[in-house]
Amino acid sequence: MESEGLVSVAKLLLPEVLVEYFELTEHQIVGEELHFHFREKNVVPSGFSGEKLSSKGFFDTAKVQDFPIRGKHVYLYITRRRWLNESSGKVVSRNWDLVAKGTRMTNDFATFLKEISRY
Repeated sequence: MESEGLVSVAKLLLPEVLVEYFELTEHQIVGEELHFHFREKNVVPSGFSGEKLSSKGFFDTAKVQDFPIRGKHVYLYITRRRWLNESSGKVVSRNWDLVAKGTRMTNDFATFLKEISRY
């Protein structure tokens, strides 16, 4: 579903890590809300380049709120991938730091809200 134009716009509006490591699979405008659905690309994590990993599906999708765009609430649906390390039998995944601890917001959005609440 990704087109070069859509990816260019996404890079300006959305967290860079999502555009780089995830595929935008769907986007919707529902009333005053924008919904973006992302699925992690099948690219082996850097620390496991010498290991034999096989893709073993996905974790449950996380719903995260991000900065509003043009007065519309923005929700990101992020589906992370998991791999099986064939030699150890352990499940491998990237440890994404996309969500601020104790919230359902991106780190940048939570930091922004924290800063403006100080004034």
